[in-house]
Amino acid sequence: MHHRSERHDILPGTQPPVGGLFIDRWGTLLELPEGGDARGPESLRFLPGAVDSLHRAQRAGWQIYLIGNEDGVAFGRVSPRDWERTEAALLLELESHGVPVRRCYSATTHPRGVAGQRGDSVYRLPNTGSFYHAQHHDGLSLRASWVIGDSTLEHAAAWRAGVRRAAVRTGLALSDKEFEVDVDMVSRDLCEAVMSLLRGSWRVAA
Repeated sequence: MHHRSERHDILPGTQPPVGGLFIDRWGTLLELPEGGDARGPESLRFLPGAVDSLHRAQRAGWQIYLIGNEDGVAFGRVSPRDWERTEAALLLELESHGVPVRRCYSATTHPRGVAGQRGDSVYRLPNTGSFYHAQHHDGLSLRASWVIGDSTLEHAAAWRAGVRRAAVRTGLALSDKEFEVDVDMVSRDLCEAVMSLLRGSWRVAA
């Protein structure tokens, strides 16, 4: 696990807060898979500019997290083994482009899921477990962190945890309407959202 080096010329308690970017996978970082389910590494298609923008964010000091529900696994349309292969390929591809992912939160269960995948999880959106886990284990400041996503699920979870919210017009573009959500920023895509954060030019959504 990556550990930040200590700076002895900074007084304790005066370091800037560590912020994280919680990135929704499908529809935000990656194109929505054909048929709705990721059935293997061949389903991985990055949206334009997405990987480069995360590389810039990581170099600027943001911790990168991936979040999302994998209902294809929960309901038996995708095997757990195939999802493990897909997830491993995704993390390896990002790593090869200079984007180390601090943690990848994948919810592969559902209360009405198939045998072996039936159950709730604190990491299942709109639950807030991924944010509080990162806060506890990585010293993350939730107030200095953002969710970037295309569905209302991650934004509802972020609101509950006190994390700022950036919606994108790719993927579902909030059309799922499972929750009524307010967001802090609306961007064309992940690249534009990250660039706005890096420039400090984001504005509260109307």
